[in-house]
Amino acid sequence: MAENPPTSRIARTRRFGGLVAGQGIRWAGTRAANALRSDEAADAATGDRAAATARELVKQLGQMRGAAMKIGQVLSTVEFTAIPESEREEFKATLASLRDDVPPLPFKAIEKLMQEELEMPVAQAFADFEPEAFAAASIGQVHRATTKDGRLVAVKVQYPGIAEAVETDLRNMQMLFPLIRRLAPGLDVNALAGELRERIADELDYEVEAQHHRAMERGWRGHPLVFIPPVDTALSRRRILVTEFMAGRRFDVVKTLPDADRDRFGEIVFRFFFGTLNHLRRAAGDPHPGNYLFLEDGRVGFLDFGLMRVVDADYLAGERALAQAITRGDAAEVKAGLARLGYLPNPEEFEPDLLLGQLRMAASWYLEPGFRRLTSADVAAIIEEGSSPRSPYFAQMRRQTIPPQALLIRRMESLVFATLGDVRAGADWHALGSEFWGDAAPSTPLGEQDAAFWAR
Repeated sequence: MAENPPTSRIARTRRFGGLVAGQGIRWAGTRAANALRSDEAADAATGDRAAATARELVKQLGQMRGAAMKIGQVLSTVEFTAIPESEREEFKATLASLRDDVPPLPFKAIEKLMQEELEMPVAQAFADFEPEAFAAASIGQVHRATTKDGRLVAVKVQYPGIAEAVETDLRNMQMLFPLIRRLAPGLDVNALAGELRERIADELDYEVEAQHHRAMERGWRGHPLVFIPPVDTALSRRRILVTEFMAGRRFDVVKTLPDADRDRFGEIVFRFFFGTLNHLRRAAGDPHPGNYLFLEDGRVGFLDFGLMRVVDADYLAGERALAQAITRGDAAEVKAGLARLGYLPNPEEFEPDLLLGQLRMAASWYLEPGFRRLTSADVAAIIEEGSSPRSPYFAQMRRQTIPPQALLIRRMESLVFATLGDVRAGADWHALGSEFWGDAAPSTPLGEQDAAFWAR
C-alpha cells in the first residue's frame, strides 16, 4: 500500500520546485563536464542523467498522484529527441510505470470520502465491499463490491484531496517546461499544457466520466465483439463511479495465448479505438492494456473513459483526408493537410516529399498493405527511426507541433500500436485501417460483423 499523497498547495508546490531546481543543477553540471569529454563519453553521461531524471520524475510525480501523475503518464508517450538513442526507451519505460505500477491506498484512507459521497456508511450502501483495491491509477483506485440486490460491481473511488490539489498541479506544471523542453525540443509544451488542463478537469469529475462511459456503452451496446459494462447511476457520485463488474483474462494472460486468440484480441482492440474515433468522434486518451479484458465469449471488454475528447467533425474529416493522401503518395496534399490541421507552425519551412516520407515511416505498420505480425521490436524500431537525430526527418520534426485536437488521437495511436506489438498480434493492418479512413469494405469476418452493427 502507498502513503497518502500530499494535498496542500505549499507541499505540492515544494515538490515541483524541488524536482525542477535539483534536476536543473544536475543537468547544468552534466553539460559543463561534457565539454571536456569525448562525444561517446558525453552521450553516455547524458544518458545516465536522463535515466536519473526519469527515476526522480517517477518518484516525485508518482507520490503526488492526481494531475502530477497524469503529467508523467502523458510524458511517457512523448519522443525525447534530446536523449541519446540507447537510453530513450528506458527513459519512457520508467515514466510509463506511472501508468502501470500504481500502488493503492489503504481502505481507511478512502473510507471517510466514500461515506461523505454516499451520505451513509459503506456497509449500509453495499451488501459486501472488499477493502483491498484490485486496481489503482493516477486519480483513484477500484474495489470489488456487491450491491444490496446481489449484483457484483466495480467501485472506482477518487483519492481524498486530489481534486483540491489539481489546480495547484496545473499551475506548477509550468515549472516543468524548461526540463521538458530540454528533453523534447520539438514539443509544443503550451499546447500540451492546455489540453491536459481541459482533459484533467473532466477526468476529476466522475459524473463527467460517467457521462463519457454511458455514451460509450450506448454507442457499443449489443456489439458482437465489444462489451462496455453499464454504469450504476444510483450508486455513482462525483467522486465515486460504480459499474457492472467485468471478469475476463487480463493482458499478461492474453500474451500467452495461441496466435489465433491473440490475433482476434488485437483486431478487436484496433477496431474498438479506430471505430470509436470514426463512428462516435471520440478519442480515448488512456488506451493502455490494463483497461481491457479478453472475455470468455470472445469479446473484449473495455474500461476507463475519463480521459476523452469529442473531436470536431471537420477536424476528423481533415485527419481522414490526410491518411488518404499519405496512402496515395500525394506529397503536396499531405503538406497542405498538415498545415490546415495545425501541425506546421510555418508551412513554408517544410518540404512536401520529406513530410510524406516521415509520415509513411511513422505509420508504416498500418499504411503498408499485407499481413504483418507486430512485435515489441517493431514498435521500438519505428519509434527509434522516427526520433533518431540521424533520421533524415529529425530536423523537420523538431519544428512541428501537435494540435490540441490531435493530442489524444496521436496518444491513442501510439498506445494501441505498442499494445499490438506487446501482444504480438497479426493482421493486414492497412486493410483494417482503410475501413475507417477510406470507407473500404470489410476485410475480415470480424469486420463483416462490425460493419453490420454500425449499419443498423
